[in-house]
Amino acid sequence: MQTKIKKLRELNEKAELMGGEERIKKQHQAGKLTARERVDKLLDPATFVEIDKYVVHREKSLEKQLYLGDGVITGYGQINNRTVFVFAQDFTVLGGSLAEMYAQKIVKIMDMAAKVGAPVIGLNDSGGARIQEGVKSLGGYADIFLRNSLMSGVIPQISAIMGPCAGGAVYSPALTDFTFMVKDTSYMFITGPDVVKTVTLEDVTKEQLGGASTHNSKSGVAHFASETDIDCLIKIRELMSFLPQNNMEEPPFVPTIDDPNRMEPSLENIIPVNPNTPYDIKEVIKLAADDGNFFEVMEEYAKNIVIGFIRLNGKSIGVVANQPAVLAGALDINASVKGARFVRFCDCFNIPILTFVDVPGFLPGVAQEYDGIIRHGAKLLYAYCEATVPKVTLITRKAYGGAYDVMSSKHIRADINFAYPTAEIAVMGPDGAVNILYRKEIAEAADPVAAKDRLTSEYRENFANPYRAAELGYIDEILEPALTRPKLIRSFELLANKRLSNPPKKHSNLPL
Repeated sequence: MQTKIKKLRELNEKAELMGGEERIKKQHQAGKLTARERVDKLLDPATFVEIDKYVVHREKSLEKQLYLGDGVITGYGQINNRTVFVFAQDFTVLGGSLAEMYAQKIVKIMDMAAKVGAPVIGLNDSGGARIQEGVKSLGGYADIFLRNSLMSGVIPQISAIMGPCAGGAVYSPALTDFTFMVKDTSYMFITGPDVVKTVTLEDVTKEQLGGASTHNSKSGVAHFASETDIDCLIKIRELMSFLPQNNMEEPPFVPTIDDPNRMEPSLENIIPVNPNTPYDIKEVIKLAADDGNFFEVMEEYAKNIVIGFIRLNGKSIGVVANQPAVLAGALDINASVKGARFVRFCDCFNIPILTFVDVPGFLPGVAQEYDGIIRHGAKLLYAYCEATVPKVTLITRKAYGGAYDVMSSKHIRADINFAYPTAEIAVMGPDGAVNILYRKEIAEAADPVAAKDRLTSEYRENFANPYRAAELGYIDEILEPALTRPKLIRSFELLANKRLSNPPKKHSNLPL
């Protein structure tokens, strides 16, 4: 028995050496942790259970390059005492390239995760498909993509890009719920700089083409950008604290000492008296949240809308908010898609949605129309209409035109709708309305400028306020800003047992 135990220990040591000391050293020199180090930092101490540690490839042309584990570490462990499944691609073994057995390892833990209802976290660091295995590598990717699709909305799926991720490999992270990247050491693209230069004559670096900054600020492919591997793994742990294990569970409750009845008089001074003066909606969000904590998602992309998670009296809440400090909070294509995907994620996983509204409308312009603002704006509308989780809306200032409807209005099944006294709810802003309604009167006035100012002021007083909407029952309560936190908490407590379902169907036809 001792001989067999000794052999087992030797095999374990060999597997844990991965690609060898020299390649581990190169990984560290590149500013990256190894796959095993990443798993250890991600999970609670001493909770990782490895699966398929001794798997090797079956490719004859590579029979002299056999590594236990075949370039990917798979298994399960815990984050904050809750089970998660994880795979970590090992760049020290054949460049982390994916092949038949490698893919089967990932597929196995994905299937196990679906059976037990636990999230899957993928730590990506791979040179792509293992060319020597040909179509078997491509088939392995497709096996993973299928599971990404079937498990979408069933268990949370998280991707961290912690090195290269190119070609077909990028589609698995794109199918998952959230994607993290590490600045300067990770990149994603369909075709690399060399191919781009050959085909289009564009000269671009890997970082410019598919680095963390590019995908967080320009493409919207990634949701988070971290400075280091460690920072990335810490952010994943924080994100998981807001999410349920699966679509049948409620999000975790995190106790707080923050008083649910806390008043915030400072909110009365945040919304400017001048309706055209910008302010930062994040200040409102943080003042309402437990301990002022707002975990923002996609911070650098489509900044005219803000999304992320807060807690209200210990309960996870998804937040969507127009940002008046950027484009006056107007909805454009990117903001609509950003908001829509987040709303749908929250609805998938039983996370109530809080919407802060300050929107002058959809962004006008030829480019927006040509690129499909109608279709893309409809995605956000569709997402809110379809969502059955508790939905609470607070209009802080402007809510004009179709954008009023889209931003979780009472008409598309929002449960409780509040407004501050500063709210302006109308078909359009006073300036535009006066130009249409009183064009002739202004033109014939002795002093057109004075006439327009007077009519604009009258319109604002008579129409650009929340009281007409409240009279019609479209606004449930006009509240003093200082009462925001307790009112929101009581609303979500009231809705805790909400039951609502959509008509039976195979699936919806989202305006993609």
